Amino acid sequence: MSDYAHDTVVPYKHSELGKKQQVAGMFDDIAFRYDFLNRFLSAGIDISWRKKAIRQLLKTQPKTLLDVATGTADVAIMASGMLKPEKITGIDISDGMLEIGRKKIQKLGLENTIELLNGDCETINFENDSFEAVTVAFGVRNFENLEKGLSEIKRVLKPGGKLVVLEFSKPRSAVVKSMYNLYMKVICPGVGKFFSKNRSAYKYLDESIQKFPEGKKFTAILDNLGYRNTYTKPLSLGICSIYCGEK
Repeated sequence: MSDYAHDTVVPYKHSELGKKQQVAGMFDDIAFRYDFLNRFLSAGIDISWRKKAIRQLLKTQPKTLLDVATGTADVAIMASGMLKPEKITGIDISDGMLEIGRKKIQKLGLENTIELLNGDCETINFENDSFEAVTVAFGVRNFENLEKGLSEIKRVLKPGGKLVVLEFSKPRSAVVKSMYNLYMKVICPGVGKFFSKNRSAYKYLDESIQKFPEGKKFTAILDNLGYRNTYTKPLSLGICSIYCGEK
């Protein structure tokens, strides 16, 4: 499988740990402020991005859904209300994020619909053809091996099942790009450090976005892995993008 520049981008450059372990530790560290900072740093726009991603599944109305890199279960909870599936399984490598997600699910009384498990996208602990749909919101940048993770997702998708990826991307407009770069390189890490006490996490956010194979490059990867009917939808002047493909 191919290697990509973003595969080697890590939160803590002086650590001897691999990317996967560093990412898990990073999210454990910022979990207590993760939801707040998502809303604050995006001015709430991240909610509409998630809704638009989930709407890609409205036509198929999947009964079984896997949410990879589920974090604090934002997408899983939103999908439960929008799609009314029988079962949603969320997996993540950060126990800290999962703990907060479980509390949110319990508060909403969704324990019978949503189950959160510690799980790695590169070794998903489910049989072939297990899910009618898979979602990944702001998680594929964190894969240690992008192609391996996407291949594993395809393995657990049922034939005809759909993958929906929501991920940050870079705006094309020079004016927007200059403002975006100032925000991501200076303001975001500063605010992130103030509230979460972890500047490295929000520097990593920008660095991983810069290296990520976005747009047609990402859909080409999906095509090469055997996904069908792939497409991308840029959102908010290209700051974020939806990617879809079918097994």
